[in-house]
Amino acid sequence: MTAGVYLRKLSRQKKSASDRYQRLSRVPAKRLRKVFERAGFTCRRIEGDHYVFSKPGVKRPLVIPDWDEVPVFIIRNNLKSAGISREEYFSLLDEA
Repeated sequence: MTAGVYLRKLSRQKKSASDRYQRLSRVPAKRLRKVFERAGFTCRRIEGDHYVFSKPGVKRPLVIPDWDEVPVFIIRNNLKSAGISREEYFSLLDEA
């Protein structure tokens, strides 16, 4: 087996986690609000520079700060609270 064939077989085998999943990154608050609105959430109130979203069947409200870019940890926590998977998030993000 030549080196080229061996390398091609290796590249087809296992892919790392970073290859299988898109990486969460900072998103503008306006775009993140659109993502959750497309997922069925509605803005119930605005407290200062924080938008509070809720949806029937979801126990906790989602709080999105009105910042230029929302940090990843806030996006991740809101996705967990909303019960939205990473794949669903990225498809909603593409639509927004």
